[in-house]
Amino acid sequence: MPASTDPAVPSTGPALPLGENPVAVLEASVWAMAAVVSVQRQALTEPLADVLLRDPWRTEVLESVGLVHRGPDGFVVHPSLDRPDAATAHSSVEAKLSSLRQAVSAAASEEAGTPEGGWGAQSDEVLLGQGRASAATGRALAGKIVPRLAGCAERLAVEGSRVLDVGTGVGALALALAEGFPQARVEGIDVLERALRLGRGELAAADPAVAARVSLILRDAVDVSEKEAYDLVWLPAPFLPEEALRTALPRLVEALAPGAWLVTGTNPLAEDALRRSVGRWTAVRGGGNSFDTARMTEELASLGLVGTDTFPTVPGGPVLVAARRPER
Repeated sequence: MPASTDPAVPSTGPALPLGENPVAVLEASVWAMAAVVSVQRQALTEPLADVLLRDPWRTEVLESVGLVHRGPDGFVVHPSLDRPDAATAHSSVEAKLSSLRQAVSAAASEEAGTPEGGWGAQSDEVLLGQGRASAATGRALAGKIVPRLAGCAERLAVEGSRVLDVGTGVGALALALAEGFPQARVEGIDVLERALRLGRGELAAADPAVAARVSLILRDAVDVSEKEAYDLVWLPAPFLPEEALRTALPRLVEALAPGAWLVTGTNPLAEDALRRSVGRWTAVRGGGNSFDTARMTEELASLGLVGTDTFPTVPGGPVLVAARRPER
């Protein structure tokens, strides 16, 4: 059966130049991604140059896509392959592994569209990988974003200040925030009991002084009813279904104390059609929505929040949109 040409299907723009046999090229690209992840994973514990030397055939794959070339003084690697700080590198590997596992799950699925249960249909391994990857966003929030939000760091330096982590999953981002703000209490909410059960295991393995200030609660964002309670609300917008997101946003705004900040994670608008279409598919397939950074910025302004600003995290990673509830 030929592919649909229904005008309701969004246009993705021109195809990538994949040669005469694009399916074969895409199949090989899966192995190229496997090479990237395995190299980056091994480079968490040993020098990247040593990793590249040990398996010349795998390194040749990376050379073929322009990520590595041999210079007079050794390997020269593309910045996207080289190791950043150790914590960010670890989160990056977890994120890529999670993406590959989800892709395999999608390929093996007998049903089109969103699998039953969304994230609930994913394995514990995927949930842990995706959750641990989010710790990088938590560290970026604590170390880079909050200091640039007027009055936010001062609020969170007060003993008993409160942070709401929506869609906390296994609690990795909540732990990162609790570590970054040692006076704050972080309340993580999620609709998936299995993820929270895994999260309690993560809390048990964490620094007890940090974990003691994190609570994980089975709760839907649409049921948040507190008024003027939180000094910071974190919302990973792509993970919520669009209807739930639209219902939850006004309630999360009401839950902010006057002058407090809401920070949302959004999917960046990719430059090429492939990444744009994959981003939409994976978001909706996981039970989320296709909001991008620009659309979220408009939504927050329409709800009366002010001082809206955007902050990139890591290359290809989420773009954070921050906005403040006005003071009285």
